[in-house]
Amino acid sequence: MDIHLRPKLEELIRRDVQAGAYQTVEEFVEQAVSLLHEQEAWLAENRTEIAAKIEEGFAAAQRGEVIADHEVRARMEVHKHRWLANRPGK
Repeated sequence: MDIHLRPKLEELIRRDVQAGAYQTVEEFVEQAVSLLHEQEAWLAENRTEIAAKIEEGFAAAQRGEVIADHEVRARMEVHKHRWLANRPGK
């Protein structure tokens, strides 16, 4: 299979391979495709729940129940730090 990429994408892949993260371009592409398939599978499995959460948030916003941007950022930072501390392989 021949794949033609834009030069910008080719350069990004070359840099990642040269940095040592991947041994070959093929390894990089295999990992990227695997991750994409995992992401798509997760989205498909959780589509109903995601849609419900979006509807819930939209309805709350319509009622004026919103959170200030600085509060959202603060909450996301806390969530991020917890996730980083508890992720597998850590």
